[in-house]
Formats: sequence, C-alpha cells, structure tokens
Amino acid sequence: MATTGNTGARPGMTWPQMLALAFGVVYLLVGIVGFFITGFDGFVSNRTADGNDDMLLFFMINPLHNIVHIVIGLAGIVLSRTLAGARTYGWLLAVGYGAAFVYGLIAAGKDWDFLNINAADNVLHIATAVIGLVIALGPVNNTVARPTRA
Repeated sequence: MATTGNTGARPGMTWPQMLALAFGVVYLLVGIVGFFITGFDGFVSNRTADGNDDMLLFFMINPLHNIVHIVIGLAGIVLSRTLAGARTYGWLLAVGYGAAFVYGLIAAGKDWDFLNINAADNVLHIATAVIGLVIALGPVNNTVARPTRA
C-alpha cells in the first residue's frame, strides 16, 4: 500500500527523505569535485593568509572544506533511508550550517579562517540551515490510503 506522503521516487520514501537524499548527493559531489580544484595541498589554507583563490563557482574552498562536504553528503545519503533518519539529518543541517553561518560572519577574511569562507558561502550556509529545518519539521501525512466502497 502506498502512503499519501510518497511521491514515487522510491517505494515508501517521504519528501523529507527525498530532500535529505538530494542534499546528500549534491554535497557529496561538491566535495569530490572540490578536490579536482584544490588537490590535497594547503589543507586549511585561506585567501587572506595564504593567497588561496581556489573557488567552486562563487564559493571559496580548501581540502578541509571538501572533506566537510563529503561527510555531510554521506550522512544525507545514509540517513535518508528512514523518515527518522532524514529528520535527524535535517537537524544536523540546521544546527551545523547555522553554526557555520555564524562562524563565517566572524571568520570570513581573517587569517585564522581554516574553512576559507566567503560571503557566498555564508548565503549558502544559512539557506542550507533553513532547508535543514524544513526537513526536520515539515509535515508528512503517513496515513495509509484505504480503498473506498462504491
């Protein structure tokens, strides 16, 4: 039987699970692609202290930043298997990226910014934190559809 919260992507998968899976895949790919740009040198280098201008689209990156993206991506893929896991992933995104946003407000442009964050990263971090809240708190109707009598 299908649930009303299922959209057909995977049998029994709710929209928070699909969103967690999608974000997980995107962050995993961003982390992997990031290594093609940064390599493994200058693990915590940043633009201010080291002149690191490595960017993926508009976002500053370094190898540590890439690893963070890979871990977040893998967590999303693994936790998307259940609704409870997807909700947990949503809270991890909300809290983690909320903290990354605050860190970025303080650290961007400083010599000690070990994640090499810029303003575009800050916008992405707060948007991801909001999406995390949506995954964690969004309503899901888990009632089973019952056939009606004619």
